[in-house]
Amino acid sequence: MLFTCLTIFFARIIDVSISTFRMMHMVKRKSILTPILAFCEAFVWFIAARQALNTKIDSLIVPICYSLGYATGTYLGAFFSHKFLKSINSIEVVTKNNNYKLIDTLRAKDYGVMVIALKDNLNKNKDLLIVDVKDKLTDEIISDIKSIDPEAFIVVKDTKIVYNGYIK
Repeated sequence: MLFTCLTIFFARIIDVSISTFRMMHMVKRKSILTPILAFCEAFVWFIAARQALNTKIDSLIVPICYSLGYATGTYLGAFFSHKFLKSINSIEVVTKNNNYKLIDTLRAKDYGVMVIALKDNLNKNKDLLIVDVKDKLTDEIISDIKSIDPEAFIVVKDTKIVYNGYIK
């Protein structure tokens, strides 16, 4: 019984981790590896499902192991995706007009900052700052922005493709 439950648990971890990683891979348009990962995912899932459905164990432990493997695989797949699939985030910041302290601080840290003049619905002048950075620098730059302008409106977007420009 223990061997069956562990087999199901680890097979689900493997197939769901592959599934999560494959989906992130496909979203990032890195499709060469996607069909290979899909085959591996389906193969391992078939083994896990067959093992779970053909067992003679009438205990709730089998579906619990199946579900725990699924949950753990989801977590690990997201972890591996974040670790191995590099991405670029576009950070959009709406701040008060001519916030030179913020702009100069970001540029002094070697970030490329694009500034666009805006008017809000109360006809107040604002600036839209757009900064594209590697994913691993996102938290650092948001912290810098909040320390200078705690009222700034910040939107972070996962950018699929970037051509040219300057990215730290």
